[in-house]
Amino acid sequence: MSSFIPGQPLTAVVQRIQIQKLRQGDNLILGFSIGGGIDQDPGQNPFSDDKTDKGIYVTRITPRGPADEAGLKMGDKLMQVNGWDMTMVTHDQARKRLTKKNEDVVRLLVTRRSLEEAVKHSMGSYPRQ
Repeated sequence: MSSFIPGQPLTAVVQRIQIQKLRQGDNLILGFSIGGGIDQDPGQNPFSDDKTDKGIYVTRITPRGPADEAGLKMGDKLMQVNGWDMTMVTHDQARKRLTKKNEDVVRLLVTRRSLEEAVKHSMGSYPRQ
């Protein structure tokens, strides 16, 4: 069985990440932001190679926040949240799945470019000296 996911580079690796939400008063903090969704323009997504990819991506991580501590990275693509499929959801549906008040723990299945790809990618984004 192949683990290749359409819209992902072949070098993508699958990671399981568990985030313990941080309680701040009435709020449960995850410490990351998302972009994407089937209702968004995939051409605006800086993290996808395939500009038709309407997946949900991690766009921002709060340093030393719960997501950072759990090992989530910017550019990770969310495949599942607590068993829910996240490949064909709207931005709002994704946000609601992540921020359920009665869930202290979020279990994520994400795909991530392998290290080698990430290095190549980041080197390409700086002006050469």
